[in-house]
Amino acid sequence: MEPVTDELADVRAALARPAVDATGAGVRRSAVAAMISPGRRLWFIERALREGDPWSGHVGFPGGREHADDPSLLAVAVRETMEELGVDLGAAELLGRLDDVRTRPVRSLMVRPFVFALDREPEVTPNHEVAGVVSASLDHLLVGAGRGQMRWPARVGMTLPCVDFAGVRLWGLTLLMVDDLLHRLDGRGRGLERPTSEVRTAS
Repeated sequence: MEPVTDELADVRAALARPAVDATGAGVRRSAVAAMISPGRRLWFIERALREGDPWSGHVGFPGGREHADDPSLLAVAVRETMEELGVDLGAAELLGRLDDVRTRPVRSLMVRPFVFALDREPEVTPNHEVAGVVSASLDHLLVGAGRGQMRWPARVGMTLPCVDFAGVRLWGLTLLMVDDLLHRLDGRGRGLERPTSEVRTAS
């Protein structure tokens, strides 16, 4: 497949570098899809509020846990994106993958992020797991727009990085993945190391 657009040349180069593999014996595996559309828009879902779901209401990438009949983690990301958003990634350009991340405090779950380039803005049909869909400018994220800090209520005194955009807050596991991509692109650090911008709202 021909590259969708040369505006993602730096992303392709960044993702050509090896990613950290955090799988292992006894580790439950899952995968997510980070989609970038023309104009370098990065797409997220707002998860529906569901009792008992540790990620209820969070902003994240479409994805989920591996099933016994899934042939690969890439297949998991593609399947879950279709189930949650009705978006078929079969024709999308796979740019590469980011480092595996492990959940906290339950470290037995690993998440593998795959990055895709779309040739147009995605037409979505969210299922019951998705409350909404939002996008952010990758270039605004790079310069620190909307970036700040928050207190994690589950642990007193713990400060975490966050990004506010489009009326939502990005933090936690998904921001770890986003910061991996940002640091690969500009080398300016991850988490609390990354600088903020005077522009307080990302878009």
